[in-house]
Amino acid sequence: MTTPTRPETDAGPHAVSVAVDVAAPRAHVFDVFTRQTSTWWDPDHHLLDDTVDMEVDLRAGGSITEVDAAGNRCTIGRVLVVERPARFAFTWDVSPRWEVETDPARCSEVHVSFVVVDERRTRVVLEHRHLGRHGDGWKGMRDAVGGADGWAVDVRRLAEVAGA
Repeated sequence: MTTPTRPETDAGPHAVSVAVDVAAPRAHVFDVFTRQTSTWWDPDHHLLDDTVDMEVDLRAGGSITEVDAAGNRCTIGRVLVVERPARFAFTWDVSPRWEVETDPARCSEVHVSFVVVDERRTRVVLEHRHLGRHGDGWKGMRDAVGGADGWAVDVRRLAEVAGA
């Protein structure tokens, strides 16, 4: 189940949410999400051309970094929360022009919950919050990450990669 929605939360129109059920235990899904990010992240969703790896420094304050074939690096987020295997959150340091955003006040947040459905299934709920912080162009970003080619693609790929 992949369900893109605009949730009725305190964030209102400044958030998008997607969910997917994964045929695997929660700890495994968490580990694939955080430690094998390049296996499920859509190759068309990178700031660097020719990105070959995604590195997640799995600690609060750590970074999420793209690495291209030449070894160039681009930090696209900062880790906010690591509560293995239940929750992971990071900043989205990408501007509405799809460039690195260097002002932390203009960055949104991505919160991911890993919910046990049963011992062999996990529901992943990804909520991209505070998109209004990006300023001019935030609605376009909301529509892009919340559309059929946004986070919905990535969580479907996660389900395929992590599924048992």
